[in-house]
Amino acid sequence: MSANSRMTTAVHVLTWMAFDRRGTDKEIATSQRIATSVNTNPVVIRRCLGELRDAGLVESIRGRSGGWVLTRDAGEITLLDVYRATGAEPIFGMHAASPDAECYVGHGIASTLTEVYDEATRAMCRVLESTTIRDVLRGSLADFPELREAQGLEPAPA
Repeated sequence: MSANSRMTTAVHVLTWMAFDRRGTDKEIATSQRIATSVNTNPVVIRRCLGELRDAGLVESIRGRSGGWVLTRDAGEITLLDVYRATGAEPIFGMHAASPDAECYVGHGIASTLTEVYDEATRAMCRVLESTTIRDVLRGSLADFPELREAQGLEPAPA
């Protein structure tokens, strides 16, 4: 699985867990139930939950009614936390083989692109840091105002 889909899966998992199902049949956050929402194999979800647990974002509850829970409020978990939990891999990679150092372009392209890619990563991290799981839940429920209201999620500011 690529780094980007791991991040997306992790955000989906956390957002599913943040959805408060009061007034409905309470769904225990098991890998099987979450996998149904993500439309993937529960093994993928268990691996993801392990990464999130190691990062301190979720914990497991043992026992008959056990499952997974967030360790803090969804409004306190940023997408930057999730990005770091899923490995914080670079968004761009360099050449698989070193360019020809005798070539004018090949000589300096790696250092030039490294600067650009580092700035792009910093910009991405700023955006991820300003977005929470609660924000993602709010956006996910945009077509369901009654659910958004029941969750206490006001529409996002324009």
